[in-house]
Amino acid sequence: QVQLVESGGGLVQVGGSLRLSCAASGSISTIKAMAWYRQAPGKQRDLVARISSDGNIDYVDFVKGRFTISSDNAKNTVTLQMNSLKPEDTAVYYCRADSFTRNTYWGKGTLVTVSS
Repeated sequence: QVQLVESGGGLVQVGGSLRLSCAASGSISTIKAMAWYRQAPGKQRDLVARISSDGNIDYVDFVKGRFTISSDNAKNTVTLQMNSLKPEDTAVYYCRADSFTRNTYWGKGTLVTVSS
């Protein structure tokens, strides 16, 4: 089992920055990849960025150049640095972990609100 706890959400103005963190605990060695997803009100949950255990990183187009995902293996955390925030970035952001044993784990999410 893997437990994920997100932090760092909040209210920010357009053009501002936020830094989200996801702390993982439990069976850390089984994690193959971690990712950030987001879900806006009334919409589906979408992938934002993903980082694998071998360091491969992927971003969706709408965050390229603005968001940066990184991992700190010593602290078992994955961070999402979000810059140049837009109102459409408003959503609940979820951390996800995929294991080598094909299990998927989710955090409870952290709310990001970008005000204009």
